Amino acid sequence: MFSLQTIFGKGDKFYGLLEASAEAARESARAMHELVTQTDRTPVMAAFSTARAREKALHGQIGEELVNTFVTALDREDIEALNSALYKIPKTIEKFAERYVIVAERLQGIDFSQRAALLERSADVVVAMIGQLRHGLKIDPVKKLRDQLQALESEADRLLLDPYRTLYAEASDPLRAILAKDLFELVEKAVDKCRDVGNVVYSIVLKNS
Repeated sequence: MFSLQTIFGKGDKFYGLLEASAEAARESARAMHELVTQTDRTPVMAAFSTARAREKALHGQIGEELVNTFVTALDREDIEALNSALYKIPKTIEKFAERYVIVAERLQGIDFSQRAALLERSADVVVAMIGQLRHGLKIDPVKKLRDQLQALESEADRLLLDPYRTLYAEASDPLRAILAKDLFELVEKAVDKCRDVGNVVYSIVLKNS
């Protein structure tokens, strides 16, 4: 005969899976930072592939566990929402990486490192927020982390506009400006995906407080 503690303990696996998924997203963000700051891109792309494969596996595993687990640590719809939101972070980063390696030579002199660092900081906050879920769903620490994500997202919006004046003022290479704009927007979108995870976590905490 199973005790209630044993039954509910089975739901705790989702905390670990979600934390692993958040960590995989952070690994993708770190790999992107390395991609735009290092000249040898081969090992960095390998790191992307590893992190992306890990994220896909975790995304699938969480879906399977939701089907097979009777009792979950959080509401099923909340786990599904987090699983989906986390999955979109490395997916967006991967799009950036695939395009960047193709056009990097043409974009020499354009600095992506500041934006990549901001994305990495956003992913750090995501990891911290997901980690809070197993600690009693307390509002104050989660709100502080969400506020950090909101501030980082605002900074990403500001950085998105900064280079356009220079790029379009050059006018000598319109394609270069278009390619850079596309990549800048992908970085900003990845930061937005981090913010989306934060909003889901915050809504879960509010609902359960």
